Amino acid sequence: MTMNNPVMSWFGIVRLGLVQTGLGAIVVLTTSTLNRVMVVELAMPAILPGALVAIHYALQVFRPAWGHGSDLGARRTPWIIGGMAVLATGGFLASVATAWMTTQPLFGIALAVAAFCLIGGGVGAAGTSLLVLLAKRTDDNRRAAAATVVWVMMIAGFIVTTAVAGHMLDPFSPLRLMVVSGCVSVAAMLLTIAGVWGFEGHAMTSVDQRARGTAQQSSFRAAFMEVWAEPRSRRFAIFVFVSMLAYSAQDLILEPFAGTVFGFTPGETTKLSGVQHAGTLIGMALVPSIGAVYPRSRGNLQIWTVGGCIASAIALLCLTAAAVVGQAWPLRETVFMLGVTNGAYAVAAIGSMMALVSASGEKREGVRMGLWGAAQAFAFGIGGFLGTLASDVARYLLSSSALSYSVVFGSEAGLFVVAALMAVSVHRAPARRVMPQGNLRAVAVGG
Repeated sequence: MTMNNPVMSWFGIVRLGLVQTGLGAIVVLTTSTLNRVMVVELAMPAILPGALVAIHYALQVFRPAWGHGSDLGARRTPWIIGGMAVLATGGFLASVATAWMTTQPLFGIALAVAAFCLIGGGVGAAGTSLLVLLAKRTDDNRRAAAATVVWVMMIAGFIVTTAVAGHMLDPFSPLRLMVVSGCVSVAAMLLTIAGVWGFEGHAMTSVDQRARGTAQQSSFRAAFMEVWAEPRSRRFAIFVFVSMLAYSAQDLILEPFAGTVFGFTPGETTKLSGVQHAGTLIGMALVPSIGAVYPRSRGNLQIWTVGGCIASAIALLCLTAAAVVGQAWPLRETVFMLGVTNGAYAVAAIGSMMALVSASGEKREGVRMGLWGAAQAFAFGIGGFLGTLASDVARYLLSSSALSYSVVFGSEAGLFVVAALMAVSVHRAPARRVMPQGNLRAVAVGG
């Protein structure tokens, strides 16, 4: 951490967390509440909200380009505020589109597609620049704790929004839906402005000026290929994809698994998800808490990342056994353990992301963070789909629901083991591409 980029206080970290709170509030309303309204109140096919959420994830492929744009300006605040404005607009238009579907379904669906494109673009632009800013201003030993604070504040946004919006939406009407969504979007914008206003100042530091000069000398394609050529950045992107694929693949099958194999009612499966989320919060808090007691472990994010992946694999293997044993297995305790291990892995992985973003120098930080964010979003986008597809295929081939779930959970455990091995290779890789001396001139002129 250089003197040109002063270290943030805890108050500064919490301020940036306000942005994540606002982001989470809009996203949970559009991906959860509107999902339910479309399927239940409007009797639309479930594939419609599923496709809209997929559009939101597909737009994340442009995260490296948005990161490159913030590198060009060398200031992240305009991208954070601008991205949140796009997200807030998309969130409100999504509610308008849902209300419009009650009278003009085709026009409503068309508007919803445009709205979810805005949502995906806003999340990517604001989220990428926010993580770069957080990484640059956070001390090495605080990164795991900073990641915990920011992500817990995002989850708090989920919880508060669903609770308040759920209360305000009854009795349901399309107009009430638009009013609630509009209020959430305005609140998210206010939180974002409060979080970043004056944070970077108006004058660029000497480091920022050098980074801006470097970024302006090359196109996005050249910048992206430069980052992709860095062994550590490339390996970390692949690690993020594999581990997040394993992380997300169980999301859509856990509740059906509990209902099919263990006979849980819909209410009981919902409570089971709550048990998992509670475990995730505890796991997120575990990493910085142990770091406070044992300072030597505080900055060693590689050990926490590898350990989190291995522990998540063990928890998934326990679910594999649960599918075979059946109702005699302590399912709630196993799901809680899965939440704890996933939470510890997630915080360590995010902390590693923040630590590695400047590992190759004070340039291309937005492109690197965008690359890793795109890998994460792409994994989330296809993870749930592949999890359900694998479950259906295994059920068809094995003619047993329990065995099919066992195969899927076991496969996810295998992915986490692969991810753990990849996490080890990430830190062994050089930060920059090693080239013969004769090639340096060619690279310098863009060859």
